[in-house]
Amino acid sequence: MDLQKPVIQIIKERISCRSFDKNKTDDAALKKLGVYIDEINGEAKSKVRFMLTSKPGKNDSTEKLGTYGVISGTNLFIIGVVDKEKKNEAEFGYLFEKIVLFATALGLGTCWLGGTFKRSDFEQKASLAENEYIPIVSPVGVKKGKTRLLDMAMRAGAGSNKRKPWSELFFETIAETPLTEEKAGAYKTVLEMVRIAPSASNKQPWRIIKDENEFKFYICRNDGYGSASYDLQKNDVGIAMCHFELAAKELGLKGSWQGKTPKCAPGAWEYVGTWLADIG
Repeated sequence: MDLQKPVIQIIKERISCRSFDKNKTDDAALKKLGVYIDEINGEAKSKVRFMLTSKPGKNDSTEKLGTYGVISGTNLFIIGVVDKEKKNEAEFGYLFEKIVLFATALGLGTCWLGGTFKRSDFEQKASLAENEYIPIVSPVGVKKGKTRLLDMAMRAGAGSNKRKPWSELFFETIAETPLTEEKAGAYKTVLEMVRIAPSASNKQPWRIIKDENEFKFYICRNDGYGSASYDLQKNDVGIAMCHFELAAKELGLKGSWQGKTPKCAPGAWEYVGTWLADIG
């Protein structure tokens, strides 16, 4: 993943963009993005795929897509496709966020759109097989110079500029003991990149327990949130795992993901995966 910019800087720069400049395109950047999406498709371990495509309609049309806001000025979208029966929402979120960060590095705007958007507008473009489903799309294009009042209102309404404190997200050994920034040591910046990761409706459902050289990722679910067809909160944990891995690698902190499941999860939390830090 050659971003040509520090990934930590890119993570900090990424914000949801709902307004695009209909009079500007960056063909060179879009070409690079298309090539990178092909690379991501080759990286996928489960039955997921992504594509960059135009949506039928005029660039200057303004449409409401789902609950994430109003998109204007672009008809270009990144589409994500999963197998209905063999969904891996964590991997999907992890891979989609890599695409989003790559687009950000190229100077392009994006916005995660999940839940109830107009899938019928995209299904034909994606040439879906009978067993496939589109859980997430993102508009992509050149960001509009001036932020609309509507965009600012939506960000404020969703609490997009607010993040939970460390004491609610990161823990040491057990879920009852918050992990301090000092105790995080070399992983302080890595965890901060997780803390500022995007999530559906800014719910931030990820929780991490540091146990010596293990960082165990869990979902702390919001009651009544999400849908039966796609687990958005597991998707969000995948985004957090993407930020964690990319930031760790940039800082020279070696490690790998382990599939070993803990004997039990704290309370109602659901285990997702573990980063095993190499301390050798």
